[in-house]
Amino acid sequence: MAQTKSTINTTRKLTETAIMLALAVALSYVQIFSLPMGGSVTLFSQVPIIIIGYRYGFKWGSLTGIIYGLLEMLLQGLGNFAYVKGIGAYLILILADYVLAFMALGIGGSLFKKAVKNQAVALGLGAFVGSALRFVCHFVSGVTIWGEYADGWQSVWAYSAGYNGSYMAAEAAISVVGVVLLALVLDFNQVDLKKKKKN
Repeated sequence: MAQTKSTINTTRKLTETAIMLALAVALSYVQIFSLPMGGSVTLFSQVPIIIIGYRYGFKWGSLTGIIYGLLEMLLQGLGNFAYVKGIGAYLILILADYVLAFMALGIGGSLFKKAVKNQAVALGLGAFVGSALRFVCHFVSGVTIWGEYADGWQSVWAYSAGYNGSYMAAEAAISVVGVVLLALVLDFNQVDLKKKKKN
């Protein structure tokens, strides 16, 4: 029985997403620096999720980000549960530090595809906004469940902003550079990723 075009496209999307998730997880282990209570600057680990959001849109990008967040929690973040207490804190940790934080990357990737014709600019803006939304999630987590570690800071708000901003600013910059460089070489609007034609 011949495969339909829809089946082929779905298979392609699932395969590409699985590869990009695996790449994102692998790159998350390549850490330029990491902080003692979680948070690190990685080598382009956000880029694959942002690209999936750009290629396949808001819903698919969001779902891919959620899956990535859960994988990060299971593979690298379970130890963080030892530092917080109570169901409410666990829920905030799961949602703000993993599920919503990484979902933001898929959302960011999808935001500017239709609004901005230049692929590099659209992806660069998406990487910046996705990283900013991820920072907001970590900031909320820092204020609500990590505030007891704010010793020496003027306020828990300053602590969360400073702590999370210290790695997210660098992570955002690396992601923006990564997606822009890739967008200058590859055409992510094509079903098959092809090198961009020189004008």
